[in-house]
Amino acid sequence: MIELVIFVGLQGAGKSSFYRHHYASTHAHVSKDLMRNNRNRERRQRQLVDEALAQGRSVVVDNTNPAPADRAPLLAIGSARGARLIGVFFDVPLRICMERNRRREGIARVPDVALRVTRSRLVPPTLEEGFDEIRRVHVDPQAGLEVERPGAD
Repeated sequence: MIELVIFVGLQGAGKSSFYRHHYASTHAHVSKDLMRNNRNRERRQRQLVDEALAQGRSVVVDNTNPAPADRAPLLAIGSARGARLIGVFFDVPLRICMERNRRREGIARVPDVALRVTRSRLVPPTLEEGFDEIRRVHVDPQAGLEVERPGAD
């Protein structure tokens, strides 16, 4: 079954690295960060997701997607295409995201205020939104990013 995986988390939480390590070989990558010159990145993102799913390809949406309203159009597309809808919540403290962001260079680094604004809007994904499964990624000081699947404490 094809999957639509929607990442939810602050800038600097490790979303893109997580994609590369866990999904790059099996899922298309859609990120507004890769659409810098597109005037309507939201529309283009939805178009790319729909096209990949229509071709039978699983997709990861690698953006902050902080609020249910941000995720709803993507969930609608995935549902219409019969995809399994998976939310991956990056439960990474603001302090850690800010530290990581400060190590970024060029356009990859965002102002601290952008992280605070995203944090103020951040609502963890829920099954009630329409997801079939929610996964939680947290920081383990020894192992880096760790995934907890449903049912894990």
